[in-house]
Amino acid sequence: MNADASAVDASVRPLELWPSVVELVGNTPLVRLRGVTAGLSDRVEVYAKLEYFNPGGSVKDRAARQILLDALERGDLADGRTLIDSTSGNTGVAYAMLGAALGVPVTLVMPSNVSQARKDIIEAYGADIIYSDPLESSDGAIRLAKRIVAEDTEGRYYYPDQYANPSNPGAHERTTAPEIWRDTAGRVTHFVAGLGTSGTIVGTSRGLKRFDPSIQVVAVEPDAGFHGLEGLKHMASSIVPPIYDRSAHDRLLPITTEDGWDAAETVARLDGLAVGWSSGASLAGALQVARELDEGVVVCIFCDHADRYIAPPRSRS
Repeated sequence: MNADASAVDASVRPLELWPSVVELVGNTPLVRLRGVTAGLSDRVEVYAKLEYFNPGGSVKDRAARQILLDALERGDLADGRTLIDSTSGNTGVAYAMLGAALGVPVTLVMPSNVSQARKDIIEAYGADIIYSDPLESSDGAIRLAKRIVAEDTEGRYYYPDQYANPSNPGAHERTTAPEIWRDTAGRVTHFVAGLGTSGTIVGTSRGLKRFDPSIQVVAVEPDAGFHGLEGLKHMASSIVPPIYDRSAHDRLLPITTEDGWDAAETVARLDGLAVGWSSGASLAGALQVARELDEGVVVCIFCDHADRYIAPPRSRS
């Protein structure tokens, strides 16, 4: 029996059939924030780009896909070589997911104190994990990964080094920036994102400023070296990623752990968007910028969903 067409919601539209999960990365939604912006001028709009709509659940899908595709094109992963890289979690999930889809073995070096959710997701995709000292944060993972590669006399590993790989910012220059420009109809005046590998802000800045050099790019970072904004770097006390270009942002805003966490909790309650702490930091920065404006369109990055920060229940058996 044919379905009654009148029973189909008008919002249900046919979608393209995709060849694999690899092609699903990108084209994430841009959503206006209204709850957390109550009290701002009506001429100031704040939008969040929901990167957790990527199939791997975070903004890092973009960089990981570009890194993998470029490596495959160059032949860097020929003869069954294993991709190995350091990560604080989300890039690891993206590598693991895309590696599974592309038939590339993946080994990840990550601090042992990253959230249990990230560990479980990575293992579900079949990737191997090597844990680094939690007290050394992401810098410790970088050092350990480099040591493993240096001791690899058999050539088992391909080390893309997401912190130094131009494919990282290149992914955002090619995709994130054009999407923001398109979805705001060219009205974006400010872009706000956190500093981690720095690929998101460097690449998106380059892309947006090609459309309009007057767009203001604002980077947010933790206000101290010891912080609770997982995934972000306090550049003055960290190993500075080689891809980091200070000229890519017009302004640098320090965000406290408390402000990042508070912003994440508030946007969940007032806008129905449950996001992680690095996204909260991005939002805190975006709201600070928005309060200074009489008119403008501010876009910030929501890197991932809150579920990455919530440990699932564990069996006691």
